[in-house]
Amino acid sequence: MPSPGSGTLTQILVQEGETVAVGTKVAQIGGAAAGDGAAPTAQEAPPEPATQPAADESMAAASEGVGDVAPEKNPLGADRNVLQEGRRLFRQYNCEGCHGGHAGGGMGPSLRDEIWLYGNTPGKIFNSIAEGRAHGMPAWGTRLPDRDIWALTSYIQSLRTRDEPEPPR
Repeated sequence: MPSPGSGTLTQILVQEGETVAVGTKVAQIGGAAAGDGAAPTAQEAPPEPATQPAADESMAAASEGVGDVAPEKNPLGADRNVLQEGRRLFRQYNCEGCHGGHAGGGMGPSLRDEIWLYGNTPGKIFNSIAEGRAHGMPAWGTRLPDRDIWALTSYIQSLRTRDEPEPPR
């Protein structure tokens, strides 16, 4: 069997006047010259614009705000009492069930990693908890008060630091 693009003819059923794209060719079928026996014309399709940002741009956007918007700051800060409360809530809300006892990963991803898919700034962590993420992270924003989500955010940001309450041994 010939490979695609080898010049073989593939038949497809189309209505007269339809435009069909096949590979990089675009053909107008029928139209004004329909019925005169003329073959459909083909022309090169315009190149598609690049939509993917450069890798360094993606990483910068993940760790900073979007565009010129500064990343949101955690209103609770990183006070030792807030970190302890965040650790308590992490257990109480059973975050351990998916992310592991000290957030090292389980059914859900590790929160101790240095590279995060959805960003590691306070606002992005808050949004991940509040709005959820595809493939398993539920949205907790309608079930938890903002203060609890901010306390969880503080605790999560303390992981791998000397301020982490009850670090793994």
